[in-house]
Amino acid sequence: MTGAVMVQGTASNAGKSLLVAGLCRHFANQGLQVRPFKPQNMSNNAAATPDGGEIGRAQALQALACRASLEVDMNPVLLKPSSERGAQVVVQGRVLTTCNARDYHTLKPTLMSAVMDSFSRLRETADLVVVEGAGSPAEVNLRAGDIANMGFALAADVPVILAGDIERGGVIAQFVGTMALLEPAEHRLVKGYIVNKFRGDPSLFDNAHPLIESRTGLANLGVVPWFEAAADLPAEDVLGLAGKARPGGLKIVVPRLPRISNFDDLDPLRLEPDVDLVILEPGRAVPGDTDLVLLPGSKATRADLAALKAAGWDIDIKAHHRRGGWVLGLCGGYQMLGRLVHDPDGLEGAPGSSEGLGLLDVETTLAPMKTVRQTRATDLGTGLPVDGYEIHQGRTTGPDTARPMLRLADHLDGALSPDGRVMGAYLHGLFASDPFRRAFLGRLGSGAASDLAYAARIERVLDDLASHLAIHLDMARIGAIAGLGGGSRGFSASR
Repeated sequence: MTGAVMVQGTASNAGKSLLVAGLCRHFANQGLQVRPFKPQNMSNNAAATPDGGEIGRAQALQALACRASLEVDMNPVLLKPSSERGAQVVVQGRVLTTCNARDYHTLKPTLMSAVMDSFSRLRETADLVVVEGAGSPAEVNLRAGDIANMGFALAADVPVILAGDIERGGVIAQFVGTMALLEPAEHRLVKGYIVNKFRGDPSLFDNAHPLIESRTGLANLGVVPWFEAAADLPAEDVLGLAGKARPGGLKIVVPRLPRISNFDDLDPLRLEPDVDLVILEPGRAVPGDTDLVLLPGSKATRADLAALKAAGWDIDIKAHHRRGGWVLGLCGGYQMLGRLVHDPDGLEGAPGSSEGLGLLDVETTLAPMKTVRQTRATDLGTGLPVDGYEIHQGRTTGPDTARPMLRLADHLDGALSPDGRVMGAYLHGLFASDPFRRAFLGRLGSGAASDLAYAARIERVLDDLASHLAIHLDMARIGAIAGLGGGSRGFSASR
């Protein structure tokens, strides 16, 4: 029987995704076939799978930690918020519907069969499946029809480890309170706890373990110190989106819009030692010394365009361009750079059209058909190959598309302004290509590009994370909880 273990958090942002990634890489390093699984994720930061589906980007990172190809079964239910109360529901990689929170609460029990089908398929090809919960199992108001935490764990009979975030304080109460709110059948599945994000001397927490163990009946699986290098890994969601301030570096400014999506385009730029990446908060003007304004993807282009204008950034961006500055729009950001964005079917809200920034002579019409695919392209400015992916709804046309940015196998993508300083394209993932990133940054400012090998850097951090967890967690006990046997599967563990 394939081993399985689920990491649930006592609260959102307890570090579940990172723990799962580290566990995946640790057990993969033991020679096991490991797969990540998250029954339900909520994120606009998605990844395209080889078969044209989409999953949460956190599961894409965890798959990388497993050294496994992306599969839609790794995240069978993905919720992509498009408004304060509504979200697109993606099931096994394909859009099922768009609904509000109350309607989804009614819908989600019907999705358990898809969740269990995906989990079963993963188990057929793996030695170990490491499962990530969502939010907290103590959210009793959402327990009915739950597919994300204990509802799934009970249905799949998967043992659970609780992770608590000591950085936010009250971690003892987090563990005790969570267990107090669980049902007796759920208690049976919870086997141990991990104290995460500890700063300082872990021995100072030693006398807390007997209290937690006596109040909860859970085994202490370890205290994980703060892992500084986690900042180099791709951000899971918009809450983790942050720039890297490097005064004097090439300044790239990214307005923080409400429905920003697929912002993994920023991750390689954050690691460039001579790039000052600024995530611009509402209420702040685009700095006068900005070199590049980058408009990333959006889950609701017209709504984010309205937010951009409400912040006064449209005026700032146009002034930046008049001063000789550069502007790049990717996917939804590309659509915003045009003259008009049409939504005749009301895909993102009320049907209608919105006036864009007018920096590119193009216009976009949103359409129900969604393009989701991994692809390879050639940057027409340098002739360099790039690997990336598309996730978008809409078609962009107009005179400036006669100056495309990229050539794909079956079409040209993007547009350039006559002066070449405003650029847009649908392809995500451009900056993960080291040669392209160096050439692009080199155009903006001499000395901005470094010898950063982005993919190798991420691999190194994942290995370091696995080593970090192996030092501070009882991996042998975690393996036993997951149902892993001994040498017949090449399993070994260390503490």
